[in-house]
Amino acid sequence: MSLEALAQVSQIVGAIVFLIAIVWIWNRFIAPGVKTYQEAKNAELAEAEARRDHMRSDVEAARAEIARADDDCAEIRARIDTASERDKRKAIEDARHEAERIVRNAEGELERARLAARDRLRIEFIEKALAKARGDAPARISATADRKLVEETVDDLARGHR
Repeated sequence: MSLEALAQVSQIVGAIVFLIAIVWIWNRFIAPGVKTYQEAKNAELAEAEARRDHMRSDVEAARAEIARADDDCAEIRARIDTASERDKRKAIEDARHEAERIVRNAEGELERARLAARDRLRIEFIEKALAKARGDAPARISATADRKLVEETVDDLARGHR
């Protein structure tokens, strides 16, 4: 063989050995590191996706909880409105009954005061009439007529009590 052919074969063999060495180094040292790195990144990505899915389910649960809380709030407000309306009606009804009782009591007091005033007025008129009669009677009636009237009155009173 010629030197040129030998040089060419030597270059081809050297290139093949170089390629084999590169492939061997790649498969032996670099590929496992790349594969480990790729698996770690894939696991990290899978974990991130799992966290995202978990967060989405948490968000949905939180939204459902907010909706339930809003429903509870509306129900509580409705109960409060109902209770306050009922309490207001009861307070008004109680106040109306109390006012009616006060008016009845005032009417009774007014009637008692009217009767008491009428009795006082009657007593006052009687006292004035008696005072006038005591003043005018001696001038109009004689002592014998007075004695006769007193005796008749005492007899009438005595017969009335029996």
